[in-house]
Amino acid sequence: MAKLLALGLVAVLGLVGLGIEGVETGQKAPWRIHTLFSVECQNYFDWQTVGLMHSFKKAQQPGPITRLLSCTDEEKQKYRGMDLAPTLEVPSMSRHPRTGDWYPAINKPAGVVHWLENSKDAENVDWVVILDADMIIRGPIIPWELGAEKGRPVAAYYGYLIGCDNILAKLHTEHPELCDKVGGLLAMHIDDLRALAPMWLSKTEEVREDRAHWATNITGDIYAKGWISEMYGYSFGAAEVGLRHKINDNLMIYPGYIPREGVEPILFHYGLPFKVGNWSFSKLDHHEDDIVYDCGRLFPEPPYPREVKLMESDPNERRALFLSIECINTLNEGLLLQHKANGCSKPSWSKYLSFLRSKTFAELTQPRFLTPPTLQTKDESIQTVQKQVIDEPGKKYPKIHTIFSTECTTYFDWQTVGLVHSFHLSGQPGNITRLLSCTDEDLKKYTGHDLVPTHYVPSMSRHPLTGDWYPAINKPAAVLHWLNHANIDAEFIVILDADMILRGPITPWEFKAERGRPVSTPYDYLIGCDNELAKLHTRHPEACDKVGGVIIMHIDDLQKFAMLWLHKTEEVRADKAHYATNITGDIYESGWISEMYGYSFGAAELKLRHIINKEILIYPGYIPEPGVSYRVFHYGLEFKVGNWSIDKANYRNVDMINKCWEKFPDPPDPSTLDQADEDIRQRDLLSIECAKTLNEALRLHHKRRNCPDPSTISTSNLNSGKDVTMSRKFGSFDEITASRSNQMPKNRSHESSKPAMIDGTFSTFRFWVVALWVFAGLGFLAVMFVVFSGPKRRGTRGKIYRNKRRSSYSGYSDMNGRDRQIRSADASL
Repeated sequence: MAKLLALGLVAVLGLVGLGIEGVETGQKAPWRIHTLFSVECQNYFDWQTVGLMHSFKKAQQPGPITRLLSCTDEEKQKYRGMDLAPTLEVPSMSRHPRTGDWYPAINKPAGVVHWLENSKDAENVDWVVILDADMIIRGPIIPWELGAEKGRPVAAYYGYLIGCDNILAKLHTEHPELCDKVGGLLAMHIDDLRALAPMWLSKTEEVREDRAHWATNITGDIYAKGWISEMYGYSFGAAEVGLRHKINDNLMIYPGYIPREGVEPILFHYGLPFKVGNWSFSKLDHHEDDIVYDCGRLFPEPPYPREVKLMESDPNERRALFLSIECINTLNEGLLLQHKANGCSKPSWSKYLSFLRSKTFAELTQPRFLTPPTLQTKDESIQTVQKQVIDEPGKKYPKIHTIFSTECTTYFDWQTVGLVHSFHLSGQPGNITRLLSCTDEDLKKYTGHDLVPTHYVPSMSRHPLTGDWYPAINKPAAVLHWLNHANIDAEFIVILDADMILRGPITPWEFKAERGRPVSTPYDYLIGCDNELAKLHTRHPEACDKVGGVIIMHIDDLQKFAMLWLHKTEEVRADKAHYATNITGDIYESGWISEMYGYSFGAAELKLRHIINKEILIYPGYIPEPGVSYRVFHYGLEFKVGNWSIDKANYRNVDMINKCWEKFPDPPDPSTLDQADEDIRQRDLLSIECAKTLNEALRLHHKRRNCPDPSTISTSNLNSGKDVTMSRKFGSFDEITASRSNQMPKNRSHESSKPAMIDGTFSTFRFWVVALWVFAGLGFLAVMFVVFSGPKRRGTRGKIYRNKRRSSYSGYSDMNGRDRQIRSADASL
């Protein structure tokens, strides 16, 4: 009862006296909370501070808050924002005093250490909440209500910290098995913070100096510049002192992301760009913005709630849009109040200011409180699977590793960008590795090394013994090479194709995969399992399963099976006498699906019988089964919504990766879909989702490449086929000419890369040179004829008529039969 009274006291006191000084005299041990955040002396951090401080008071967060302000003496002399928040000044470590390295992110652990050593507040606190400046608090963050205990902090999930699972953790902590991929929101006991903070700082310095291991495939840092060393410093420091986190992926959300049903996030982290309709916001666009000190100026107003209601029919996506406008509106409300505190004159009336001051807005942004789904640590939905492994000690989940096979072409690169983007969104546990098959010549010219952690494989597209051109064989060859050359600690392997989009996690425990019992999806067109083909190529034709696409297999089974997969692929490929459609199901009778049969026959040899699950994968354009939550889109076939369509084969020669802002045609707005037939509507919604995910992946890829703002690129540049990319680190510009072929492949089953055709550019140029010479020669002859033809003659002047022609363009042939063809088109994958 005493504990409940104490909790009630904290809640009441959280409503009182949250002035700028942040003093809380009513907190009693052991329930005293203090919130920290770290910034530097810049306009960029000042407007973030205003937003965070305003939301701190609005959300009724208990306890005081302290800004850890890291400034040089020179910066401090010019700094205007000392009164924006309760502040502890911290000596700047942006330029490291020992190494001279410029790394401002180190100020965060350095600031925490300084606070612990120099602030009296640190002596009168039990729990500490550590946030980032670019956050908006929506409701009270009370550590013990989140489940935090002494020795068990609560944190948000940062799945991209792949160094926790590889050599990086082994190099920088004696306990790599304790490394948690966490960050953003941290809630811990003061005793844990005292033990952790010095180690956090020293490990940050250590990782930052380890330049040999900054590569993307080791750290997950897309810039490979060691920028996330501080995050690893935290995770490795926590591992060193034995702190295991309770990882909750529901508490914090990035605006633009869709929360799970029933989840009420209590924290916005606007570190990524987000948009609502034609409106968008990116914090990086305001890096030098002095908006805090510019009276009356706010960030561009987003759409109003009633407008958002009309934008999106899907309730989940509509909710995400509401969260996005709540985030920016709270920021603007904070700026409005800060301008008033600065002594600015009252701004003139506007519809937007009236809305921010309205009762409606106050009700929309009242404090949010935790719901049971928000607190769940054993949720089986898409982004909490990783957390289960940690928070449920009695039930250990096996490690998973996801792999997929590609070649050194931009065709596979844009597919890679889409798959990897969806991998991170889906919450798929474990790491992902691309098996990249390239010739030495291709590898010298290849530029997509940093797209994803990669295992390089010698190409077998041209068979080294037979000379047969068959790129699909690279898939089993690459898996075998990876097994023999990589250090693998996972128990289950998930094998995907590059042209897939993950919508949720694919785990062995959910789909019941076991040793000796893999899981896969149905490929019913593999009719060779039922006829003489199976009898010719396996001793156990009765064990032949018609499967492919998604595979979940125990590592022991895969190690026994991979060699057979490769050998059976070679065997079926060489059996040209049985390429016929009525035997293989291959409508092109080209042996292109030999790799698929290689898989099924290899598994049959070992009597590996699959659990065949038809609820894992769907082709966009197919009607979904009611109530099924498919985990994978496989866009191997053309899919369309009305007159809009995407066929991946049309983008074989389009450089979607290196040409800035290249993307697929935007799909129709879901609100325009026909509501009459619910099956058709659900089919089209899935198609739109797939296309949107691909385009968002490409947009983020181009943004990471520092492509110039598309609004600043002239039309002539866009039409010239040249792509201008800006290096963020070196300030240089590189022009890359992207050649684009308009020819559509005649055989859509040949999806894997074939030897590059000779570029027609030179041939076209040569044609015009020859034509010019011919024209010049004829002109010369005509002149000579006139000169030597005798006396001048008056010619008759004829009438000149201009023929007006109308060009009519006939519609292209629909080729409807293609998307009804047997799915052997997927052999390319």
